[in-house]
Amino acid sequence: METTVFRRRVFASGAAAVAVGALALAGLTGVASADQAGSAVPAAADRLSPGLIKAMSRDLGLDADEARARIADEYRAAAVAAALEKSLGADFAGARIGDDPAVLTVATTDRADVGRIRAAGARAEVVGHSLDRLEAAKAALDAVALKNAPEGVPSWYVDIRTNRLVVNTARTAAADGFLAEAGVPRDLVRVDRSAEQPRAYADLRGGDAYYMNGTGRCSIGFPVRRGTQNGFVTAGHCGTPGVTTTGADQQAQGSFQGSTFPGRDYAWVATNANWTPRALVNGYGNGDVTVTGSTQAVVGSSVCRSGSTTGWHCGTIQQHGSSVTYPEGTISGVTRTSVCAEPGDSGGSFISGSQAQGVTSGGSGNCSQGGTTYYQPVNPALAAYGLTLVTSGTPTDPPTDPTDPPTDPGGTWAAGSTYAAGAVVTYGGTSYRCLQGHRAQAGWQPPNVPALWQRI
Repeated sequence: METTVFRRRVFASGAAAVAVGALALAGLTGVASADQAGSAVPAAADRLSPGLIKAMSRDLGLDADEARARIADEYRAAAVAAALEKSLGADFAGARIGDDPAVLTVATTDRADVGRIRAAGARAEVVGHSLDRLEAAKAALDAVALKNAPEGVPSWYVDIRTNRLVVNTARTAAADGFLAEAGVPRDLVRVDRSAEQPRAYADLRGGDAYYMNGTGRCSIGFPVRRGTQNGFVTAGHCGTPGVTTTGADQQAQGSFQGSTFPGRDYAWVATNANWTPRALVNGYGNGDVTVTGSTQAVVGSSVCRSGSTTGWHCGTIQQHGSSVTYPEGTISGVTRTSVCAEPGDSGGSFISGSQAQGVTSGGSGNCSQGGTTYYQPVNPALAAYGLTLVTSGTPTDPPTDPTDPPTDPGGTWAAGSTYAAGAVVTYGGTSYRCLQGHRAQAGWQPPNVPALWQRI
């Protein structure tokens, strides 16, 4: 099986989610109460595009009502998981949903946390290794791979379901040597046999095609702004700084301003004045999907992809923070999914409900027989280049690049925290209600971004 990088461009995005009435958010700092979250989630789930629902029906076997219910459940699960991760601290060992998206499982290394997890409406699981410990072991493998990509070891990741670091390999001896060089204890690891051979693909609205230097084709991930400059994020393997781009209509579009590949797989393109960014993902004849935020979905959540070769396809999130080796080198921090993709889809939008998740990187298989696809999460790309995701409600004249925040304004808002729609925070002595789920970044203080926060 061959893993590939898929390249394209997207100035539009969309996805689906489900209703989880059992998940209670009360008492968890930085997240709305169940009533507050419940008022925002169903409305967002009801606005799913017909194209997204059609893709979820084909790929996940869900009818329209089931798709909306699943998306609403996944939204709520993400909010509860984010709050418990912060609350449990070093004990936290991961969160996931299974076949029933209304059931969120949160793992901990301390049995004393079980009551707190259950009080939040989640199922508790006590395990032997914290997520921090497993991720530290994976980071040791990443460090070795960045110096010299391991032969015969196509991918590795933390599997929160089994509480192990999984190493996929065609030869056990190759995995043994890789683990020994990194100094990773074998009791943390499960070695799986794999014939995977990952590689990158190359061939603007999210999912639209664009061309690099008039030749290779990729897909747009999501429209962004940097101050007053418009553009879009895409896969790093699609181009290097200075490479010019043309749109699907072969008209001049812009040029790559920043690109990272291998190591990570993200880039951003600044576009000329003829291109207007929209908070949309191409629905390929079935209605475009609106982007409202970029809150990371929980493992097990549904996720859909838009790309210029194969259009809409859906599946589930299998692992966050995976590492994969392409012929060009190792990529870390990508998310592994059961979604299919093909050459030309690279850079295109991955979305869960209306929440942007990432841009298509590479994978194995195809959309005739199925396969595995990895995406580069969008939030690290935004942070790396100081970009703001264009979402529904984004002001026409957004704030300029993030500036230093005022000295110790006081309050509960904090950069780096994840907020669900309906969450209430204080900042500078004033209370604000979250309008769109997102992960806060420096410069996104509530008074500065009315698209995200409403003063109350």
